[in-house]
Amino acid sequence: MERNLALIALFAALIAALGLIPKFTLGFGVPITAQSLGVMLCGTVLGSKRGALAVLLFLLLVALGLPLLAGGRGGLGVFVSPSAGFLIGFPIAAFVTGFIVEKWRAAPLGLVSGLGSVVGGVIVLYVFGVAGLAIVLGKSLPEAALLVIAFLPADFVKAILAGVITAALAKARPQSILSRA
Repeated sequence: MERNLALIALFAALIAALGLIPKFTLGFGVPITAQSLGVMLCGTVLGSKRGALAVLLFLLLVALGLPLLAGGRGGLGVFVSPSAGFLIGFPIAAFVTGFIVEKWRAAPLGLVSGLGSVVGGVIVLYVFGVAGLAIVLGKSLPEAALLVIAFLPADFVKAILAGVITAALAKARPQSILSRA
């Protein structure tokens, strides 16, 4: 139990640390950050439930006003900003990514982690992100979807990185991959 709590807190801190990498904000108010890589790693390393809990802890700290999002953003206002859909989708993305890694054991961990990150950390996350953009900006779903195309190349790179990092961690410390425990 204590180990799980420590890992959940550690991965929430990882997401926050990835927000320190300078952000690049697109014209419609959503920044490109490395924090979605942290969300993917929460799922691939911690598994579905622990990964989602780590992201929920991170979001709770953001809601309390800690400036943990890229660019030093925090507080309840971010949950009504153009990036709100992505933030709401973070824990679901981590859960789906972790669920895929937990259940699909027939393929190598690196491959499964990368593909799980694409499904959870890109596809699922974009469903929420596009819906949030459409609501906040008053656009149609297709219009909002066109806005996020710029994110795709970087997010696919992050998914590949999540697979590589998870496989390397499994090789160095196999017991640390709770998604496969």
